[in-house]
Amino acid sequence: MRGNCHIHALLDGRDWRQAIDRHREKPDENYLHQMLRTYADLGYTYLRDGGDRWGVGAKARSLAPDYGITYRTPLAPLCKKGCYGGFIGLNYENLSQYRALVVKNREKGADFIKIMISGLMDFDRFGILMQKGPELGEIPELVHIAHEEGMAVMAHGNGADAVLAAAKAGVDSIEHGAYLNEEALHAMQESGTVWVPTLSTIGNLRGKGRFQEAAVEKILQSAMENVRYFLKIGGKIAPGDDAGAWAVPHGCQAEENLLYQAGATEAALQAGLMAIMEKF
Repeated sequence: MRGNCHIHALLDGRDWRQAIDRHREKPDENYLHQMLRTYADLGYTYLRDGGDRWGVGAKARSLAPDYGITYRTPLAPLCKKGCYGGFIGLNYENLSQYRALVVKNREKGADFIKIMISGLMDFDRFGILMQKGPELGEIPELVHIAHEEGMAVMAHGNGADAVLAAAKAGVDSIEHGAYLNEEALHAMQESGTVWVPTLSTIGNLRGKGRFQEAAVEKILQSAMENVRYFLKIGGKIAPGDDAGAWAVPHGCQAEENLLYQAGATEAALQAGLMAIMEKF
């Protein structure tokens, strides 16, 4: 079975601003049909979206059954005001507002809740994250509130401290997960958190001339070493490439090869995919 556990139907792998403009008035159904046909032709039967506030993922979900695809979406990601993610999600200022958004998304038909707990990697500087996430002490509450409302939680998270806080709270999946340490990796394994490392968002940058090649390679090797260690200690890794991100077009199929290079087996990736499907 083939699945991609992290895509963005909203985005196209090129220019995120132009991609948003394409769907700003309403989701572009012709584009979504083309995207779904691409996945169906490649044998994918499960897709999990990272969310958007324009209803693009929701529209893709409604079209997906015609292509034999099970499609899951959180609707809009939920982001702390002033922190990373506001360009694509809904902002909250406090936990009361966050809970209200969780309930609203659930009532509108979200399959799960997506939270943003860190910024992005700076691909020119190893170890640096751009933009901040919520306070570390708030992260467990974000997970607990969503779970109390009966929703699984997907967390965009980079950096050991943020991921450790989420894992200890029982977050269902971590997306990206740059710069983790052994403590965070063990916490993820012990809590049953599935890791979707989206290595393609790093590996596909090589040779593009946009970022410092040495920094990109160092970031990639660091992530692959952590994938290898996580598998060694019994953690679950699921395939998901963040399709739609820059240099990661839908259907590019680079992720599985990168995960294999990091020590994953087909059986391990199938186990991770099944775990995601059970949780989400």
